[in-house]
Amino acid sequence: MPLSFPLKKLRSFRTLKGRLLLGLLATLLILVALLLGLAWQVGKTMVLETNMTHLRYEARLLADEITQQVELRIQALQRLDEIAGYSDDPEWLSYELRHSDTLMVWFDGIVVAGRDGHIIADWPSIVGRVGLDISNTEFFKMVRGTRQPHMSEPFIGRASKSPMVVVSVPRINDDGEFAGMIGGVLSLDTGGLFNRLAKVRLGERGFAGVATASGTILYHPNSSLINTHVVNAAANPLLDQALDGWQGDGVGNLLSDQIGLQSYAQVWPANWVIGLYLPREQAQLPLAGFIRKLGWMWLLLAILIMPFLGWILARILTPLNHLETQIGEVGRGERQRVTLATAMQELRQVASTFNHVEGERQTLVANLQERQAFLDSVLSAAPQGMFVANFDGAITYMNPALLGMLNIPSDWTMEALLNQIHSDDRDGARDMWRYSLKNGSDFVRQLRFTRLDGEALWLDIHARVVMLTQEGLSLGFVGVVKDITERREQEALQRWEAEHDPLTGLLNRRGFERRLEEAFADFQKTSTPSALVMFDLDHFKPINDEGGHALGDEMLRRIAQVVAWGVRRSDHVARQGGDEFGVLLPSCTLAQAQLIAESLRQAVSEVSVSHLNKEYRVTLSIGVTSFNDSDTRIEEVLSRADAASYEAKGQGRDGVVTKALSEQSVPTLFK
Repeated sequence: MPLSFPLKKLRSFRTLKGRLLLGLLATLLILVALLLGLAWQVGKTMVLETNMTHLRYEARLLADEITQQVELRIQALQRLDEIAGYSDDPEWLSYELRHSDTLMVWFDGIVVAGRDGHIIADWPSIVGRVGLDISNTEFFKMVRGTRQPHMSEPFIGRASKSPMVVVSVPRINDDGEFAGMIGGVLSLDTGGLFNRLAKVRLGERGFAGVATASGTILYHPNSSLINTHVVNAAANPLLDQALDGWQGDGVGNLLSDQIGLQSYAQVWPANWVIGLYLPREQAQLPLAGFIRKLGWMWLLLAILIMPFLGWILARILTPLNHLETQIGEVGRGERQRVTLATAMQELRQVASTFNHVEGERQTLVANLQERQAFLDSVLSAAPQGMFVANFDGAITYMNPALLGMLNIPSDWTMEALLNQIHSDDRDGARDMWRYSLKNGSDFVRQLRFTRLDGEALWLDIHARVVMLTQEGLSLGFVGVVKDITERREQEALQRWEAEHDPLTGLLNRRGFERRLEEAFADFQKTSTPSALVMFDLDHFKPINDEGGHALGDEMLRRIAQVVAWGVRRSDHVARQGGDEFGVLLPSCTLAQAQLIAESLRQAVSEVSVSHLNKEYRVTLSIGVTSFNDSDTRIEEVLSRADAASYEAKGQGRDGVVTKALSEQSVPTLFK
């Protein structure tokens, strides 16, 4: 019982009404998704522009404020320089510094250095600071070299252990000469420069930071990073540009590998860079919440209008229910045709088409038995083997000629017939039969079939789909089977004769060259080594002259037999013509071929024929070579082997000469 309601709901979606309702709901959801997607894209652009404008404004505001703070401190030191004058008297300078307590609001300490870089006065006074040599410090060198106010690189104070900078202004005497410097020591923690930065609110993960142009961090929400160097600034192109003096904003990778909104401004008097950062996810967080709420509202609305849509569809589909009822009555024979009273053009077309198809069906049923009887008579009288199969692959009829040809009973199945096909042809025939059943294409195949009495036949089978009417009604597959065993045997004999020597049964020149081409192709593709042995018979002419051609033919047959026995089963032996022979040794090295050639020379030297109490023998002049990478045609290999054979003959016959390349030969004569 608990599952009955969900099952009924599931079955309702199998009806046309349910599917239309589901389609309308899906269309509505897709439309809502598109609208939400469009709102998301537009909203992202607006949020990006709004947040970028805010960051740009905040960055410039902060830069202006820090610039003002730095300039005020520089101006205060310059006024102190005017009051103190250009005296190097330590007491006078200390007196003036003690009476400048107001500067201590802006600085943590003030020092005065002479032109040689030694501190001559400080306030508040710290033991050991007067007399300290600062001539090698970065800020003293910059002030002495540029004679302009300068903000130093941050350093850690010896006493406070906190990050500090020195604001320096040069002391110039009346003659325009450098007379020293006045420096204000400023703590980055308590100096008040970055008070405004701590109050900037950029959400939970947004923050502001300050760094020197050299990449040293002056301010960061994570205090452990202060006075450290920016790690891998190149990973953030915008930051990298800002450190080079650029100011502006954009979207890019943060050092935390997040995508974020960034804005940069320069504090020119101090040569600092202010950066404001806001992760893109945080910037889009309010928009995502709004889109989520909007999506739930649309989904709830779609669910609420489902009953209304169902009621509308039920009214629209009422004529379709009437059509279903009338079609059922036609199927039961209660009426001849459907008559549907509706203004819906589509349903009227369906009713008209159904009436037309029903009329055709009645005509076909009336003629089917007559056509079936005619077809059975034609198939039974046909002298060729014929069969009929349905589109499931089952044989529904085999004529007497086919049953007699295959020596099988009439109740054999298609699977049983396939099992009688030769194993080399069976898989291809089965795959082709399944393909024809699936696509309705012709089945054309020549294959070997084993009868129940063990006789092997070659069969030619051609089956095709037979259509009974122009409308495309099909009977199934009708096949014709021919016994082509005799023809195939004759073709095989002709092929053998075309490539073999009738006297010796060896390959002739044509068959030998074809196998040589195949071996050469394997060598070019896979570098499989092959060797070629060519020889002709020494002292063969006297056999023909004295004993006649019959004796010569007998010698040739015996030599052919000995050579065929003396090589491997995979080798190819040929009689090229007359007393010229060739042996192709696939997958054989040149060294192996030399050994085989020597064994052939030895074996043939023992062959003899007799005539009139005279015994005749022959020897071999053998040439051996192998395929080389420089060979482009088999004619080059044949020419090289032939040349080696002639060279063996020229060196006294009864020997083996090996040619590895066209210009090289290795005589290996054995006598």
